[in-house]
Amino acid sequence: MNRPQRVTDDLDRLLEVLPQVVQTCLATEAARDQLIEVVLDLGRVPEARYPARAVSLGAEPLGRLELAAVVERVGAFGGDNRAGIECTLHRISAIRNRSGEIVGLTCRVGRSVFGTVAMVRDLLDGGNSLLLMGRPGVGKTTALREIARVLADDLGKRVVVIDTSNEIAGDGDIPHPAIGRARRMQVARPELQHQVMIEAVENHMPEVIVIDEIGTELEAQAARTIAERGVMLVATAHGNELTNLIKNPTLCDLVGGIQSVTLGDEEARRRRTQKTVLERAADPTFPLAVEMHSRHRWLVHRDVARTVDLLLRGQSARPEIRELGAGGELRLQESPSPSASLSPSPSPSLSPLRSPSRSPGLAPRPLSRPETPSIHPVGVEPACSSPAPTAPSLLRLYGVGISRSQLEQVGRARQLAVEVVGSVELADAVLSLRHELGRDPHVRRQAQQLGLPILVLKSAAQPQLQRAMERLLERHRQQHADPDSTAVPPCLQGDDAHAGLEECRLAVERVVLPNGQPVELLPRSPRVRLLQAELAGRYRLRTAEFGRGAEQRLRVFPA
Repeated sequence: MNRPQRVTDDLDRLLEVLPQVVQTCLATEAARDQLIEVVLDLGRVPEARYPARAVSLGAEPLGRLELAAVVERVGAFGGDNRAGIECTLHRISAIRNRSGEIVGLTCRVGRSVFGTVAMVRDLLDGGNSLLLMGRPGVGKTTALREIARVLADDLGKRVVVIDTSNEIAGDGDIPHPAIGRARRMQVARPELQHQVMIEAVENHMPEVIVIDEIGTELEAQAARTIAERGVMLVATAHGNELTNLIKNPTLCDLVGGIQSVTLGDEEARRRRTQKTVLERAADPTFPLAVEMHSRHRWLVHRDVARTVDLLLRGQSARPEIRELGAGGELRLQESPSPSASLSPSPSPSLSPLRSPSRSPGLAPRPLSRPETPSIHPVGVEPACSSPAPTAPSLLRLYGVGISRSQLEQVGRARQLAVEVVGSVELADAVLSLRHELGRDPHVRRQAQQLGLPILVLKSAAQPQLQRAMERLLERHRQQHADPDSTAVPPCLQGDDAHAGLEECRLAVERVVLPNGQPVELLPRSPRVRLLQAELAGRYRLRTAEFGRGAEQRLRVFPA
């Protein structure tokens, strides 16, 4: 049975060291409720900060004598400019001028909240390392403190807390009762935290290491070393969500690290991506991660490796949402997809996964215009309308031995409808220097398989490039204006394989995979529907055909 949270803060001990005007203004219970910190700046009126507001304390600016008196009553400031009050969890941080004199203080209220661990109590039994993330002030250290107590007292584990700023277990040599039976190791200087982490494992045989604020590459490496020795880690890191850690080059090793990988031609074609992609380099140091969006709403990633893989592929993760009610009850729910309300359950009579033979000359390519084809959710019948006027055909050109910047410069200078692409699979034509094509037979073989024209030049001089591009563009426009295809019904005019495959690709990558929502494509000819089904099969997705006659169309379902 969940119990409501119980908060202890020893706020009177903090107010005793503050100026008299501050003590007077914060004497009532209403003024103390949800107080986060008190800010004392030289020459300014003291200020009390709450979750959504700030209140001035008194009317007179703070003088040097009053500020110096507060500094004398607190403990010694360490190398991180933090001090504390012995046997309490309060933290006082200093702001210094260029001479090293203290000209400001931030007095953070430290609270011990019993009951916070209910949000992740079930995750502690498995022995997997746990990472807490969230913006400053959301309660990461408070939760870390309670987790250390539960692991040591309720689960009977050997817990060592690495307390760099004496913020987890309070100031002084005797740890605060909030961490229970857990042991505490203090750190002489903040830059030595990674050494103390390793020392704790080597000297004191812990089953669990608790660390606050992993922030450097050395600390991230030490965390990985500890995890590889079989010790459970519970730590915090600044960042609103898992995406922040992936983009942080210093801390990305905590979630497995990121590396650039070059795919083979077939794999890149299957994924419909560039040949160089980002992938996870190793297993995450922390298999479990929690995004703390507020003190009562946490998002839990039970499989960090899978979440990172999805994010790197441009897909959205679906963490578990946990909320703590006023009475201490825990509510769990799955993160809904953005369009879950539009996603009906699949029909039981679905066609099986189809994988017809591949037609190499009809590989899907990007649209020549920025507009995307219409994508209709299941249940919305697309209207059969007259085709829109087509824009001039865009030539996609791949250069061999010719720099991309050269081709783009010629295209811009002559205002040619040419797009330079990075691979043969995406091209309509290949432009090569004579001596370069022989050095790369793979390109020639690919172009021949795809039926692409290859124009060979003697040199990459600008006039030759210009004439070659104009020649290829004119040939491409003639082919586009007079396609060798049979007549199709009026509703399917302009129904070519490229547009149909591109429509299918966009539907899969923008709706079906990220949102889990079925999509019904526009009516197409039997040949194009077959190619669309093949493309969906490469994504491991199911398809089925609906409609009759000219209205026959393909429906793509989530896996």
